[in-house]
Amino acid sequence: MPAADLEISPGLVRDLLAAQHPDLVALPVAFFANGWDNALFRVGDHLVARLPRRALGAEIIRNEQRWLPRLAPALPIPTPYPERIGAPALGYPWSWSLVPYLPGEPAGVTELDWAATATAMGAFLRALHVPAPDDAPANPFRGVWVGERKDSFLKNLDTAGPRVDRGAALRVWREAVSAPRFAGPPVWLHGDLHPLNILVSDGEVSAVIDFGDITAGDPATDLAVAWHLLPLSHHEAFWAAYGGADGALRARARGWALRLGMVFMAFSADNPMMLAIGERTVGRVLAPGN
Repeated sequence: MPAADLEISPGLVRDLLAAQHPDLVALPVAFFANGWDNALFRVGDHLVARLPRRALGAEIIRNEQRWLPRLAPALPIPTPYPERIGAPALGYPWSWSLVPYLPGEPAGVTELDWAATATAMGAFLRALHVPAPDDAPANPFRGVWVGERKDSFLKNLDTAGPRVDRGAALRVWREAVSAPRFAGPPVWLHGDLHPLNILVSDGEVSAVIDFGDITAGDPATDLAVAWHLLPLSHHEAFWAAYGGADGALRARARGWALRLGMVFMAFSADNPMMLAIGERTVGRVLAPGN
């Protein structure tokens, strides 16, 4: 995980609330979690303060603040869109958000009803993947043609060494980059849809979180979640709920799944859950007959 540009304490969060949202100042504030870009603090029982911990996160959170309130109401799974916005103050340099607390455990660490999950996630992406406006956030790493990630893919493949069947991985990669490119209008994308950003309660998907990489482009980037999350036996239910996908889209999505699985394997020495997701993803992608 990248180091923070700025350390954020519960005391700072309380001071920001007192200055900008004084009706919440009596609520308890407690550290909740650190992501790569944001620090999260519980505020009472129903809210989470989301504050950038790196300069990169400041741009990300502005995208969430602008676009999620417009998109979330049309999605069939709850998403923590900003209910209130905070401004830079008291020496803290960036905008920040208050989002609803959505209960659940990350899908990477809990049991799921696979049939229900496949259907829920396919329907969620079908609702999300609608044409985006021209001023949708740009992201040079997500939503682009998968072939643009060739250098990082090969580097991570070298890093994996004997843990990954190199010949099989290269065959999948060639199929992905030789498939026809996405020709439709750019569609809205979550951008970082892996199991740790999918919450589960009572075995079923209860929320999709962390839209920090929200962007527009080729839906194949998001559809890689089929391999990140689902056993191969439930993929057809996922595609049916999504509304179908031609061979080119599936090939590009499989390439994205392989590429992102390799990233998880290469950069998760301090995160065993993410490492396990990477290993499962690559195993599914390279399974015979997949």
